[in-house]
Amino acid sequence: MKKKIIIIISIIVSIILIILIYNIYRIKTAKISITYKDELIADFASNVKVSSFIESINGKIIDDYTINTDTLGKKKIRYVYINDDGIKLKQSYELEVKDREAPLVWLGKSYNVTVGSIDNLKSKILCGDNYDENPICEIEGTYNLEEVGSYDLVYKAIDSSGNKLEKKFTLNVNEQRPINKEQNTKKTLFSDVVKDYKTDKTMIGIDVSKWQKDIDFNKLKEAGVEFIIIRVGSSTGINGENFIDSKFIQNITNANNLNIPVGVYFYSHANSKERAISDAKWVLEQIKDYNVELGVALDWENWNSFNEFNLSFFGLTNMANEFLKVINDAGYKTLLYSSKTYLENMWMDIEYPIWLAHYVKNTTYKDDYEYWQICSNGQVEGIDADVDIDIRYLN
Repeated sequence: MKKKIIIIISIIVSIILIILIYNIYRIKTAKISITYKDELIADFASNVKVSSFIESINGKIIDDYTINTDTLGKKKIRYVYINDDGIKLKQSYELEVKDREAPLVWLGKSYNVTVGSIDNLKSKILCGDNYDENPICEIEGTYNLEEVGSYDLVYKAIDSSGNKLEKKFTLNVNEQRPINKEQNTKKTLFSDVVKDYKTDKTMIGIDVSKWQKDIDFNKLKEAGVEFIIIRVGSSTGINGENFIDSKFIQNITNANNLNIPVGVYFYSHANSKERAISDAKWVLEQIKDYNVELGVALDWENWNSFNEFNLSFFGLTNMANEFLKVINDAGYKTLLYSSKTYLENMWMDIEYPIWLAHYVKNTTYKDDYEYWQICSNGQVEGIDADVDIDIRYLN
């Protein structure tokens, strides 16, 4: 009996060994025909996959995963593919992640200031980079902010990867001019926006803060306001204390009582992921007792003082994503609020829906958005001030 068992075991082991040897032989003699692209370089924070750097391959990659390009340097890209003969093979190649994008200087051909109005020209002109938090930004040429005149200057920026940008511009230091009391009185009527943009796939609403003062919500509802986004609060600048908008509780209570769908937004001065996460938790604490069915929007628009924040555009985007992740994980809908200009030039890969600000009749923004703030000079019954009017797009 024991002899039979030994024989059976020996046969099984032999079969396994034969299969193993055969598979090893197949792999050793398998046909591998892979041609890689000439340049195995990925741009920083780019969306590339394993196959992005393969010109041709005799088979199919099993997991064509997205490569992490959030850090610079060389990395080994490992993958498995099945060749045309059905043999599974392990392969790899070396990829280098580089920052090849020059800094961005938000500057046209001329820049105008009023004599004596600023003391640091360089800090007022946005100079940022996709990777470097503190690119070197310098202005070449002679100018005097205390003397009226025009000065031909060059703004130079260089990042830590050696990418350079130079922009020639004319600085115009102008005399102080009397305040023009005749302001543009043209307004956008809420009823006109409804007439032009209301469909079975849209809702027309507004966003408000303390600047709209005391609001008559009954009149808003009668005027056809279908939703309202309310400022929950802000902070007192970089690393400042958070505070509740002075009209938030009044506004959200009245909106909830009348069953007007509500969202909220937080006007952020965050300069780090840690602060963004802290702000998000603060917002959640403020809204926990209310019905906020439209969720929470992050409103970060410190572009005039961007140089003070020590943020790269990548860091800024990561910070926003962290804020919105905390909100999303708590079960709320999320939005990033920003204008078309900054969405197209500064923000990078935002992982959450967009609330677009673009004050035109027909936006040319190409990417997806769920809300469109169409104007800031809106007029609606129930508010004795200008108000932002918004369009919400339904799925």
